[in-house]
Amino acid sequence: MAQLVVRNLENEVKNKLQRRARRHGRSMEEEVRDILRNAANEETTARGNLGSKISALFRGLGWEGEIPELRGHPVKPISFKS
Repeated sequence: MAQLVVRNLENEVKNKLQRRARRHGRSMEEEVRDILRNAANEETTARGNLGSKISALFRGLGWEGEIPELRGHPVKPISFKS
């Protein structure tokens, strides 16, 4: 198995890790292993793009029409003149 050394960890972070480990009934080393395992597993889950996530969040909350795709259209700067 691999070993990992973490240098310059703030004392506050270390203390919080120790308290968290005590709450879970395990050593700080095992707590950190569990945190790292979970973080690594989250990376492998499929992530949609931001637009899809926003769309899913607000789906069914109002607007029923289609929003046209804007790719390929020239960008026109806004004019603040009256």
